[in-house]
Amino acid sequence: MNERDFQAWLIKELKQRFPYCIVIKTDPTYIQGLPDLLILHNDKWAALEVKRSANAHHQPNQEYYINKMNEMSFAEFIFPEIVEDILNALEDYFGGYL
Repeated sequence: MNERDFQAWLIKELKQRFPYCIVIKTDPTYIQGLPDLLILHNDKWAALEVKRSANAHHQPNQEYYINKMNEMSFAEFIFPEIVEDILNALEDYFGGYL
């Protein structure tokens, strides 16, 4: 699966698991390295950098922003090989499905 298709699937999955969340795709030309998705859920937020696989290339600054945003809230790289682990961690962080 390519990254675009995985990201489209992931957005649908996030909206299904967290029906009241807002998923925002960030603009990669605005701040280079900012994670692809921002998920707003109740009084919490999370950021996800979508990759097509575990070995996919990281752009400059992606590690920096994931680490910085994870210190503030929740931020992770996500790819098919670990998607369930990350979605489960998000459920724990958000406090369940609703």
